[in-house]
Amino acid sequence: MKKLISAVLASAIIITSAALFTGCSSSSKSIEIAIPNDTTNEARALLLLDDLGYIKLDPNAGIAATPADITDNPKNISFKEVEAAQVPNVLQDVDYAIINSNYAIEAGINPVKDSLGIEGSASAYGNVLVVKEGSENEPKILALKAALESQQVVDFINEKYDGAVVSVVENPTDGYSADIDYGKLKGETITVAASPTPHAEILAVVADILKEKDITVDIKEYTDYVQPNNVVDSGEIDANYFQHIPYLDDFNAENGTKLVSVSTIHVEPLGLYGGKQSTTDALK
Repeated sequence: MKKLISAVLASAIIITSAALFTGCSSSSKSIEIAIPNDTTNEARALLLLDDLGYIKLDPNAGIAATPADITDNPKNISFKEVEAAQVPNVLQDVDYAIINSNYAIEAGINPVKDSLGIEGSASAYGNVLVVKEGSENEPKILALKAALESQQVVDFINEKYDGAVVSVVENPTDGYSADIDYGKLKGETITVAASPTPHAEILAVVADILKEKDITVDIKEYTDYVQPNNVVDSGEIDANYFQHIPYLDDFNAENGTKLVSVSTIHVEPLGLYGGKQSTTDALK
């Protein structure tokens, strides 16, 4: 009888120990990372995590990657998908967040000093000047393009953002184009939809350049990624400056719009920032 009781107790101890071990494993908390919820910036966020070695993606996913393309997730990372402009607002509620530089700057976060990891080469995500198809060669659009591609704008970006925003203009102009008759544009107003930072700030430099030719640049600020394209497609606004080409391509495909890029001006590296975690130790 005593042997039977001992055997039962031993079995109970083994079962309890196994249950405790299993429970400890299953209850381990995942690491939560907030990422932008639009298709292209979500892919950028995942590619950044892949580059940093925290996840592995299917190599065929490319710039269309989604969480479903993750093939290895050793730290059991879960994702909180948030509208890109709102990611900084949830930073305190998650372990980490991946934030576009423009929104980081607006939130008082320095991408160069505060990021725990940042995109390297991001040429596919250069921010572009966009117009409705068919208006690419209008004189006022060409004047706007020349001013955006100026050395003045390159210098402003370098000095103002110190690496948080990077100019990709290879052959800067003096602000003007010899192919444009600026006399015929005298008194013209060019309307441009833009996000506040850094686009509207950069356009303020452009406005000063074209003011010398008696051309007004009317900057309309938007805080979302939809209306700036809608107002250009409708003809209400002449151009916009806030997005990269992968986003533009997706927008055209999903909405039937006919918007085209006329110039690539700068890149805003995507960065990983600490929320509840102040270092990347939890990801190692």
